[in-house]
Amino acid sequence: MVAMAGEAASTGRVTAVTDRYTGPIADRYADTALTQYGDEDQQLIGEAVGVDARAASFVLRAAGLIIDVLATYAVVLLLFWALSAAGKLLDAAATAAIQIVIIAVMFVVAPTTVETLSHGRSLGKLAIGARVVRDDGAAEQLRHAFVRSLAGSIEIYLTFGGIAAIAGLLSPRSKRIGDLLAGTYSQLQRMPAPPPPPLPLPAHLAAWATVADVAALPPRLARRIAEFLRHAATLTPDARVRVATDLAREASPFVSPLPNTDAESFLVAVAALRRDREYAALMGERARLERVEPALAALPPGFPRRG
Repeated sequence: MVAMAGEAASTGRVTAVTDRYTGPIADRYADTALTQYGDEDQQLIGEAVGVDARAASFVLRAAGLIIDVLATYAVVLLLFWALSAAGKLLDAAATAAIQIVIIAVMFVVAPTTVETLSHGRSLGKLAIGARVVRDDGAAEQLRHAFVRSLAGSIEIYLTFGGIAAIAGLLSPRSKRIGDLLAGTYSQLQRMPAPPPPPLPLPAHLAAWATVADVAALPPRLARRIAEFLRHAATLTPDARVRVATDLAREASPFVSPLPNTDAESFLVAVAALRRDREYAALMGERARLERVEPALAALPPGFPRRG
């Protein structure tokens, strides 16, 4: 049995006390979604198939846009410097005309060409790991890139990004005006790192696991325990012990018998045992369905098989 005295709370031992902890530390591990992507990330492509496609966040889009703008201004300044160096060979009208051409090329033609040839990528988007795609997930084409560049010359360069920032903040996918007109958005291409493997059952609790009963553990509490175990490494040592102790106190009434171990090992054992038994149950159900599948699919004697 797990004994819990007043001083044991600071050592992270499991307690059999049935009172519930409602402090702010435990609240941060309230019920969260188990899936990594929500429904808003479901992209319906042309074949009516939903795929997980994450749109770039406003912060990432802003960072990529700043890189593109700085690169554009650097090239414009370089071209203007070259034009000023050759100013003695040109009159004022020719210089003004070339300046207009440089602005039009760098702010409209160049972005259109780069996004079209790179299939929606630019220097800033390569840096943040994103690319521009159509709303249905297909690749961006010339007309989409041209509309985006034409609108960008106004909402980005003429207003110093003010209109683009307001539109991005108000859009669920951080779209700017050019994206709304062209029917595009910025899609993340870099996949997140795979989640770490689940924690195994502690070796010193293997004997306890053979007789333990964790079926009564509420699903909500089980999700909170799993969430804590995923983020335990990011907590300070004191907070980690405190949260583990509070969660173990909540789980104690639903676990029998209680092992004599520290709070975090208790939570790891409960989560691992519950996971392994649920997996075994699902595999057993699958095996039973496979055994009866021939009988379910069989036709009555003499009944013709059609199609």
